[in-house]
Amino acid sequence: MTPTPAGRLLRTEAGRDLVLTRHFRAPTADVWASVTESDRTARWFGPWEGEAGPGRTIKVQMSFEEEKPWFEMRVDACEPPRRLAVSTIDEAGSWFLDVVLTERSDGTELVFTQHLDPEADVSGVGPGWEYYLDNLVAAELGAPLPSFDDYYPSMKSYYEELAENL
Repeated sequence: MTPTPAGRLLRTEAGRDLVLTRHFRAPTADVWASVTESDRTARWFGPWEGEAGPGRTIKVQMSFEEEKPWFEMRVDACEPPRRLAVSTIDEAGSWFLDVVLTERSDGTELVFTQHLDPEADVSGVGPGWEYYLDNLVAAELGAPLPSFDDYYPSMKSYYEELAENL
């Protein structure tokens, strides 16, 4: 079954933001642990190592990518258990990511934002984050992780259309 893309593309003063939302029937503290604790991030994205904290740099592994690359990521903001902002700059470009958690009566809402570089190809980035965030949902539920093949290239046209209509 092919997942339905749910990302939004918003124009900002600095350019464009890719925004994706997920809901969890779990307390905010539990979802926070899944996005900040290395053993928990390993289940849906990859582990990280180093001494984390605002202004510090950690090393993160993308365990679900073909080469399982490690890269440096700067912690720009960490406001437990509500907000985590991180960034990285490498040969693939600049990545400025922001995760905000909000407690709801039925669980926790996660809003993920990538502040996109002007040259960023949202048709490749969008399906990737849909996949990783659905990995996070599956990890929280203890369910099998999805296959990236269900996300790309099937979601590519959705994100191309978002970019064209912005």
